[in-house]
Amino acid sequence: MMQTAAILTRTGSIQVELPSAEVELMDGVRWGSVDAFPTPAYWAYQVVARRLVGKPAGYRLGRTLAEEVAACLLGGHGIPATVGLAAYDRMRERGVLSGTPVSEAELEALLKEPLDVDGRSIRYRFAAQKARYLAAALPLTHAAPRFEAGRQLRDWLLAVPGIGHKTASWIARNWLDADDVAILDIHIMRVGQVIGLFPKNLTVERHYAELEERFLSLSTLLDVRASELDAVIWWEMASSPLTVRHLIEHLRGSGEEGRVRTRKHVQTELALAQ
Repeated sequence: MMQTAAILTRTGSIQVELPSAEVELMDGVRWGSVDAFPTPAYWAYQVVARRLVGKPAGYRLGRTLAEEVAACLLGGHGIPATVGLAAYDRMRERGVLSGTPVSEAELEALLKEPLDVDGRSIRYRFAAQKARYLAAALPLTHAAPRFEAGRQLRDWLLAVPGIGHKTASWIARNWLDADDVAILDIHIMRVGQVIGLFPKNLTVERHYAELEERFLSLSTLLDVRASELDAVIWWEMASSPLTVRHLIEHLRGSGEEGRVRTRKHVQTELALAQ
């Protein structure tokens, strides 16, 4: 028995059919109900719906690899996306990402200047640390060879000071639109643990490759691109603090035993039309 959901567009309705909620997608992971956040069926629907209504996930932030590395280095690790992007925009505007040699002290001074973020004056955290990383990374990326595959670029980036598996995968996904890497940030990890994809005894620090392979297998079985799946999960989780709180409660054992609470805005016929 199949389950169905509708994607509403400006010109009509398209029906999506997915396997029954109880069907096992992979070992320990069921499809789940399409209207029950955050099941695999829910994410499969969200990826396809965004394609059809003209909202493909966009990744690349920079015009050069050096700019992409800078954008990703300046974000993540507790830094809000708006703040990281504001710092990146300043670096690009001041011309320090163009290939002209720039010192760690110059980079730190730029990062210590207050940033205008949505009309507020914000100071960038970790200015000294990120300036040190950028000073080491920029000369290397300006002279980097050409890469054809995301994992090839990711593995090369791991030798750059300050860049770990998550940041390197983020850069590779963005720059090459790659589907052979996964950005295993806290949002992806929480969703993966709730649906049974990631065993709770595995960590990104020690088991990145194993967790990544499980995520890539999930995307293959859902028949969606890994890059799209990663981006859609991140976007929805990052934009809904209440959702994150419920997932944390679930992981701590205070959530429901069965499926995680159904999102109020998700109906049997899920609509993304504007």
